[in-house]
Amino acid sequence: MVELNKIELKKKIETEIQKTRIKVAEYRELTRPIEPENAIGRISRMDAINNKSVIEAALRKAVEKLDNLNLALIKVDDDDFGLCIHCHKQIPLGRILIMPHARSCVSCLR
Repeated sequence: MVELNKIELKKKIETEIQKTRIKVAEYRELTRPIEPENAIGRISRMDAINNKSVIEAALRKAVEKLDNLNLALIKVDDDDFGLCIHCHKQIPLGRILIMPHARSCVSCLR
């Protein structure tokens, strides 16, 4: 990968890490237990439980993405960065720019 692209890619990864950290913090805030200040009905409680489970799933995905982004930032200077972990071919630059934490090419994901 060209050195200039690596510098730009590092900046993109760092920006994405910042955004993802904010999302993780927001999701953690939303999944905190809610103190029963007001009595709510059974339907409202079921709705709240459903919403919480959706947000918890989003939190898990965001934490996984953050871990992958941190790994990508560490490995961006490695010689094998941008190579598919399965077929060892170069991952297209467009995919890396969209998903810098991607470790597989699209063909191997199928």
